[in-house]
Amino acid sequence: MDEPPQNKIALVTGADGGLGTQVTLALLDSGATVIGVSRKIQPASTGGPSFIALAADLSSPEKAKTLVDGVASRFGRLDILAHLVGGFAGGKTIAETDDATFQRMLDLNLNSAFYVLRAVIPHMRRAGSGRIIAIGSRAAEDPGPGVGAYSASKSALVSLIQTVALENKDLAITANVLLPGTMDTPANRQAMPGADTSKWVQPASVASLIVWLAGEAGKDVNGAVIPVYGGGL
Repeated sequence: MDEPPQNKIALVTGADGGLGTQVTLALLDSGATVIGVSRKIQPASTGGPSFIALAADLSSPEKAKTLVDGVASRFGRLDILAHLVGGFAGGKTIAETDDATFQRMLDLNLNSAFYVLRAVIPHMRRAGSGRIIAIGSRAAEDPGPGVGAYSASKSALVSLIQTVALENKDLAITANVLLPGTMDTPANRQAMPGADTSKWVQPASVASLIVWLAGEAGKDVNGAVIPVYGGGL
């Protein structure tokens, strides 16, 4: 029987984005309590008694630890981490990519994950269980020209999550990463007007997969790198 993550405490980073909103709603529908985090999130973004919106910046280890420790202290535990924070930059070759752009991709797609994971894992290990799901990108395994900084940062994220899985397999803690293709979000539609959106990945589909991995049915999936390419396969 596929048990949903009912009565679980879930931390969702990037909770007010095109994907984050869907993940938050899906987890709430499954019966979880969701702490939604982003820099500018508002309580009205999702609402409901089981949703807590926290405006926070995960750009430094101190800020990430303060956030995670505060959530764990308030609720007594932290069962699920859905790390959705990320960013995109493209259009230049490696030879043309400036230092600031490369560092920004590392900060958004890798460093933020590292800071949150380092803060979350000790709480999950003390509890003896936990589910970690991160959002990577198809570009992590299928890079293309003009997106070198983005692809490299997402590839490093995959390695990071796989290492977390190996280091915590002694307990009931799983860590998996999803690699979606282009997702059908308002931001992507605005950035790519005229694109064939019929082949894009629906955020609700990714959200459903995250809920499944966070539930009882996903307990045996660990260290997986899961492609979600939609019609763009």
